Amino acid sequence: MNKHHLTAAILSAALITTPFSAAFAAEQAAPATTAATTSTTTAATPAAAPAATTPAATTQTTTATTTTTTTTTQSTTAETPTDDEAVIDSRKISINLAARSLAVYEGQKRIRLYPIGPGKASTPTPVGYFKVESKDLNPTWTDPTDPEYSIPSGESNPLGYRWMEVQGNYGIHGTNKPESIGHYVSNGCIRMNEKDVEDVFDLVKVGTPIEITYNRIVVEKTPDDRIAFYIYPDGYDRQPLDVEEATKWLKGYGVQNFISDEDIEQKIEASDGEPTYIGKVYNITVDGKKLQNKAVEQDGITYLPAIDLADAAGVNLGWDEKSEVLFSTVGKATGYNKKDTLYCNADDVQTLFHLDGGLSGKQYVYHKMTTAPAAATTTTAATTTTETPAAATTATAAPATTAAATSAPATK
Repeated sequence: MNKHHLTAAILSAALITTPFSAAFAAEQAAPATTAATTSTTTAATPAAAPAATTPAATTQTTTATTTTTTTTTQSTTAETPTDDEAVIDSRKISINLAARSLAVYEGQKRIRLYPIGPGKASTPTPVGYFKVESKDLNPTWTDPTDPEYSIPSGESNPLGYRWMEVQGNYGIHGTNKPESIGHYVSNGCIRMNEKDVEDVFDLVKVGTPIEITYNRIVVEKTPDDRIAFYIYPDGYDRQPLDVEEATKWLKGYGVQNFISDEDIEQKIEASDGEPTYIGKVYNITVDGKKLQNKAVEQDGITYLPAIDLADAAGVNLGWDEKSEVLFSTVGKATGYNKKDTLYCNADDVQTLFHLDGGLSGKQYVYHKMTTAPAAATTTTAATTTTETPAAATTATAAPATTAAATSAPATK
């Protein structure tokens, strides 16, 4: 194991006095036992490490030294760690500096989430792609301005009992100042509560990828399949947000039409890191073909994109805005106009589009019916007349385009 001499510059704190409360639930492991403090690190002090390449969106110079703190409540599911080599190889560390959180993933699944204390606004933690360069147990801290002065592993050591090198003098480590967690406090290192850093230390190995980003808005699917989003304070004063930008992030999950612009604006103003739950999202297929837009279950109603279904079913669709009724060459039913996109209730799909099916597992699956439903036509002695309200207008709204995934990783 390579031993690293750690400098005071990386550990100096400028504590923010705003109180911090982190509500990290059962995903956290039981605290690891603190190891004995017998080993020391005595290697010579390395030269200051170069900063990681920073994406264009995060290169602005900042002078802010304070920030509003937040309660991070992103949901996750507790998992039992395994020593299986393939599973360990699938793990990565993902750090969001805006959220002041560190997550451990196995593949695409988050198994741990912890609060952290990253760099001050004047000395921010670099963003980019890294890896665990080394792991040190019970490191010794040496003052770079006075190499004769060092603090062995123990309660007075500002590194705590674990060190994982990210790049040069930047690392993930414990702290003897737990009150600093949740604030921008260091000169670039990532501080963690001791029990948390010991947990991460045991979950990863040298070479485990580390992704460090600065994303004020986070959108995720919760374990119960709801879409939730969070907006965090701009602690580094580098990522302004507006309604249009936030809507783009929500669009990747198909829920952009199910929260008002006013509510998004209020959430940006609050920037409190609290979750806003929008609804459950489902894919839709018709005769095996996946539709562009999604079904969204919100407040007891499942909304389906009406024009997408009409196109897939091959029927004409109209919209009476005054009476809020959708009508087609098959039938009519209540409709919903959400941000200029028309939706129908899942209960009315057969009536409107002559489609059979419904929820199957975690998607809505439909097929074209071969016979017309009896209620859709009025039969005379010699002819069958399809009902079409004269006062209605034909719907022309185009289906919304579904965006890609929300989280844009930092550039290498």
